[in-house]
Amino acid sequence: MDIKDYTNDAVALLKELIAIPSISRDERRAADRLSQYLDMYNLPHGREGNNLWVGCPDWDNNRPTVMLNAHIDTVKPVSSWTRDPFTATQEGDTIYGLGANDCGGGLVALLQTYRIMLHRQRNYNLLWVASAEEEVSGENGFSRVIHQLPPIDVAIVGEPTSMQPAIAEKGLMVIDGYAHGKSGHAAREGGVNAIYEALDDLVWLRDYKFRKTSPLLGATKMTVTVVESGTQHNVIPDTLHFVIDVRTNEFYQNEYLFEFLRKKMTKCELHARSFRLHSSSIPAEHPLIRRCVDRGMQPFGSPTLSDQALMPFPSFKLGPGDSNRSHSADEFIRISEIEQAIDTYVALLDGLTL
Repeated sequence: MDIKDYTNDAVALLKELIAIPSISRDERRAADRLSQYLDMYNLPHGREGNNLWVGCPDWDNNRPTVMLNAHIDTVKPVSSWTRDPFTATQEGDTIYGLGANDCGGGLVALLQTYRIMLHRQRNYNLLWVASAEEEVSGENGFSRVIHQLPPIDVAIVGEPTSMQPAIAEKGLMVIDGYAHGKSGHAAREGGVNAIYEALDDLVWLRDYKFRKTSPLLGATKMTVTVVESGTQHNVIPDTLHFVIDVRTNEFYQNEYLFEFLRKKMTKCELHARSFRLHSSSIPAEHPLIRRCVDRGMQPFGSPTLSDQALMPFPSFKLGPGDSNRSHSADEFIRISEIEQAIDTYVALLDGLTL
């Protein structure tokens, strides 16, 4: 088989997966189909929930391990789709369908790359992992399966990056904030307005700039995205709830940043939903990144989150498709992009020394 044959296999599988709804936390049928596909090629594999993994038959614990990862879940389709999101529609070189770009194209391209590399001489182990619940950073996604996997030295994550290496990724922390007051009649002088109690903290948050700016990821960014308070026009609100979306660069750990905010925002009570989605990166000198650069690819920093945030080992995003198409109506991927991805992955992995 040549690259075109493997591309045809990838496209056929992608069309099947598009036709199987796999909204986050409801990926069972898609995982079942991938399991059947691996069985068809006699590839013994593991499964934990809706996560799947398969190692190479010549596994050697004395060799380093390269993981190829992509997710099988999708977001919910937006209302402005003009096609059936669960029908793979091909028009020339283009395949439309929910998850085609994010990240079905990367998923099937990495699987075919895995199949190709099984027949190539390697001084490393190869591991393919399909993860669930990536779009919601769910507990039953990659974080559930990672403890089942062998030690990993480096990972390629097949998110859509137009086949340019994203060697750094911003982290995410979501914080719930609360201000407390005392209810009263709006016509009278009594009561403590929770909205006014929060104002100084919210203005400080709006204006504060973190000193350390990343050359790849830019500044750490904090944005208030939700504010809820009040019950009716003539009642002074006694509580206010707001949500802060925090996107961290590699210079600020979530735990440190949360404690810093607690010290500065003294009028409000803060609660972090999670600290686990940290910023991630891989050294520009890593052999895989050097190979990317030698092929004329341009490393960059990504503002969007992926399962990389859950990986305590070097990793980078590299996949077919364009991130701007993700989560949009009439999402699509091009067959030529999938073919290019398989060809590029094989070129990066063939003869790789770690």
